[in-house]
Amino acid sequence: MTLVGVVRAEFLRTRNYDYVRAAQALGVSDRQIILRHMLPNAMVATLTFLPFILCSSITTLTSLDFLGFGLPLGSPSLGELLLQGKNNLQAPWLGIAAFLSVAVLLTLLIFIGEAVRDAFDPSKAV
Repeated sequence: MTLVGVVRAEFLRTRNYDYVRAAQALGVSDRQIILRHMLPNAMVATLTFLPFILCSSITTLTSLDFLGFGLPLGSPSLGELLLQGKNNLQAPWLGIAAFLSVAVLLTLLIFIGEAVRDAFDPSKAV
């Protein structure tokens, strides 16, 4: 499912909530309903999905670079560093450093995404 699909599904889901129908009954403009009621709820799902999109993009780029189909040869990338670690097994720190860099990067990206999602969650607002 793409990001557009997630946002669309959230808007379609929230348009049937009671507070949206109540705002429509009170005559609130569509723009105000979207900005004040529907968008904050759609942002939570979007911010939940966004770190996974970024992680898959980083993983794809690293994999393509490792296989030689990504960035041009000689350009600095994590996939190139992994490839150099595989080609130079007598220097294991190259592969270990690249693996740890990718693992830490992906883990921190997920943790940051979770923190941003928690910060923008309207159900946890005080």
